[in-house]
Amino acid sequence: MAQPKKHALIVRGGWSGHAPVEATALFIPFLEEHGYDVAVSDELEVYADTDVMARTDLILQCWTTGSLTPEQLLGLRTAVESGAGFAGWHGGIVDAFRATPEYLHITGGQFAAHPCDIHEYPIDLVPARTEHEIVRGLPETFTVEDEQYWVLSDPGNDVLATTTIPARDGDRWPGPVTVPAIWTRGWGSGRIFVCTPGHHLPTLERPEIRTVVERGLLWASR
Repeated sequence: MAQPKKHALIVRGGWSGHAPVEATALFIPFLEEHGYDVAVSDELEVYADTDVMARTDLILQCWTTGSLTPEQLLGLRTAVESGAGFAGWHGGIVDAFRATPEYLHITGGQFAAHPCDIHEYPIDLVPARTEHEIVRGLPETFTVEDEQYWVLSDPGNDVLATTTIPARDGDRWPGPVTVPAIWTRGWGSGRIFVCTPGHHLPTLERPEIRTVVERGLLWASR
């Protein structure tokens, strides 16, 4: 007897510089191959649709900046607390809805800066977490060519990988700063997955990042 399909909801929009349509389209075939019925919304109002949110097992969000209404926040929060997974990368998840502290509390992190523009930098797996299913088998250190996000983060996160931002001549911070680059967390009955690399398509198409995102989507899902 065939297993019932799971339901994934992709919510995409906001600042166009992160190519939300093209970036999320990379992962639709993957989700369909893994048995998901995929719905796409280019409007945040979907979060206030109680019927849609109640049947959603995974929310993939790529929405940079913007704002949530109280009804949209309530719908998103209720879905996650009830067991829906919430996942995303880069500004689409940690540079969204800056004026909504409850949203930031759910994600466990907030973009603060990227001191350099796009450049090559290392991602380091946390030694104690290398066997986590999202990063298992990946090199302990690998490089990406992307914006290097400095994030403010919650101590409740399960950090799987970090990145270290150097202090260059003229920078105001006194030394290198290590921040989370990939993390998970629980929220109510839901799971949250965040990957900070992902400014543009070449990063998301890089094998290590694509693997992390695909595994993270499945891990987060109800």
